[in-house]
Formats: sequence, C-alpha cells, structure tokens
Amino acid sequence: MITGDWCRMMAAYNAEMNKRLYEAAGALGETERQRERGAFFGSIEATLSHLLWADIIWMSRLAGWAAPAASFPGTSGMAADFESLATLRQDTDARLALWAAEITPRALEGDLTWTSASAGKAMTMPRAKVVTHMFNHQTHHRGQVHAMLTAAGARTGDTDLHILV
Repeated sequence: MITGDWCRMMAAYNAEMNKRLYEAAGALGETERQRERGAFFGSIEATLSHLLWADIIWMSRLAGWAAPAASFPGTSGMAADFESLATLRQDTDARLALWAAEITPRALEGDLTWTSASAGKAMTMPRAKVVTHMFNHQTHHRGQVHAMLTAAGARTGDTDLHILV
C-alpha cells in the first residue's frame, strides 16, 4: 500500500504546507484567525489547532509520542496563543519528518489497536492504513484552512504536491 519513501514525501509536503498556511494565517491577525467561518471546527485557528492535535494523537499511537492533554472534541485549545501554536506545529512537523526518515517496511506491517475517544471503543486497523489516514486527514483539514484563508484574502502560493516536493 505505502512505503517509507511515500511517508517521507508526505511528511515533507505536510511541513511545507503548514509553513505556508501559518504564514498566511499569521498575516491576518487574531480577529480574522478566530472568526467563525462555518467550517467543522469553526475558525482558521481552531482548525489548525485540531490538525495539530490529530497529528500528535496519531503519532502517540504510531510512534509512542506523549498524547496531547486535550481530548476530542476539545482540540481547539492546543496552545495559549497563535505564536505558541505555530511553534508547536513546527516542532511537530520536525518530529514527523524524523519519524518518516527512519520508517521501515516492517513498521508499516501488521495491525494497530488503540482506544478511540471519539468512537468510544477500541479500534484495530492495518498500520499502513492508519498512516495513510493520518496524512489524508492532514490534507483534508489543510484544504479547509486554505479555503478559509482564501476567503479572508490571504494567499499561500502553490499547494500542489508535485510542485512542492
């Protein structure tokens, strides 16, 4: 299904797109970042916070990272302010890149079992499918943020994977 090279490519794409989104969001100012925009998590900032939370929760399951203190649905409070959120995002992207750099075919084999608070039950899925979901989830919510940023007049530049990575 997936390979270490694919994980490295997706981690690099994730980091580059997050850099672009955070730069564009930072230029908007706090009021615009926190404005309710009708997205699932409401605002640009809340969606970015959820995305960071999700990456950390998935990596806690996949690689033994410490789980975030917030639980679903309270994922919009990952940091006290936008600057702290941006720093935590950069640190998380760097850790994701390190994880991807060392991933082996064996690390993508077999099943992963975890307890999902949002589903309210234990879940088991193939590890490769979980990793695929994590990267797909990133792309999904970044797309929402991109749409909100565009509607607010901000620009991120190119977003195409084949151009950026």
